[in-house]
Amino acid sequence: MLKDITLGQYFPMDSVVHKMDARYKIIITMLFLVMLFWGQHLTALIAGVIFVVIATVLSKIPPKMVIKSLKPIVPILVITGLLNLFMLDGGATLFQWKFLKITEQGVQTSVFMLVRICLLIAGTSLLTYTTSPIVLTDAIESLLSPLKKLNMPVHELAMMMTIALRFIPTLIEETDKIMSAQKARGADLESGSIFQRAHALVPILIPLFVSAFRRAEELALAMECRCYHGGEGRTRLRVLKSGMRDYIALGLMILMLAAVIVLNAVLY
Repeated sequence: MLKDITLGQYFPMDSVVHKMDARYKIIITMLFLVMLFWGQHLTALIAGVIFVVIATVLSKIPPKMVIKSLKPIVPILVITGLLNLFMLDGGATLFQWKFLKITEQGVQTSVFMLVRICLLIAGTSLLTYTTSPIVLTDAIESLLSPLKKLNMPVHELAMMMTIALRFIPTLIEETDKIMSAQKARGADLESGSIFQRAHALVPILIPLFVSAFRRAEELALAMECRCYHGGEGRTRLRVLKSGMRDYIALGLMILMLAAVIVLNAVLY
């Protein structure tokens, strides 16, 4: 299961999406999230599916990688689906057994929420799949640059966000190694009650925290040795430049969002 977590990974490829300006990719992703949560009709889901499919095809990311990113959230999907299925009451009753009742409203809301969460994870995963951590840092810093007038450490904030995102795959790999080592020593991590399983995680969490602090110290030392002193006076090897494909992609995303908002207002 841990190996299925692909959040924060970058897959270098020669595609249209990879060549886009990272600032526009972040803005488009944010508009995509607004579209998913604003729309309360089937049209929002259809637009979301179209967006994810087109972005996946243009980015040349294998579809199995997008599907793989959904595996870790299967428990969340199951819990969310069951809660919406049995807790909501409205429309015709499809099934009832004692206090459990499934209605049309419950089924519709459950399916709607499941598809929305899947699109949410798949759409946002494409951002990290197609953008390197360094470029992502520069893009976040550029978008947050107006906050510099308020004396906020924009560069440091962007650097911390990107480092945290970048180290997710590393910590996942470290956790998998520690769990394999503990199982080889006879540790039982899969049987017993919830409290017994939680107690069995202690020999995993302690080495993981120690390893994380050690990696953080090594990273800080490496940055200090390279004379890193924040964003003041810092130059970039590659300057972010926008082009026609960025303007077209942003325009299409705005049109799609506007269409969803209009349909949502008309149908509701």
